[in-house]
Amino acid sequence: MSATFEASEEIAAARDLACFFLSDVRAVHGLPVSGPVTGMVQLVVSELVTNAHKHAPGPCLLTLEAEDRAVRVSVWDSDPTPPAVMAPDPSRIGQHGLEIVMAVCESFAVHREPVGKRVTAAVTLADGPDEDASGHRLM
Repeated sequence: MSATFEASEEIAAARDLACFFLSDVRAVHGLPVSGPVTGMVQLVVSELVTNAHKHAPGPCLLTLEAEDRAVRVSVWDSDPTPPAVMAPDPSRIGQHGLEIVMAVCESFAVHREPVGKRVTAAVTLADGPDEDASGHRLM
């Protein structure tokens, strides 16, 4: 599923798209997606789309894909400069978005494109191997 977002006011719409996508993954494809995972994917979408709007002119393209036991969140923007991932610093105010994304994702990558770049992060679908789609532990 993909969508283009033009303005920072549309970040909430990007989070809503992620929620809709994950509901579809759960209902149509039968893959496990717990409530905490839904929140985590929405957080990653919000951070990546926000960064694209802050640092690149023009629209950004959000793509969500379910593969194996993960959701891949990709955001393309027109700026070829890779994002600056700062070292953890509890005294710094702000600029913790990518630090958080990298902490909650199983993978994070930046790829240069013919125009701009694509930032991709993968979030594991289930909170653990012994949980069902609603996040309840299986016995």
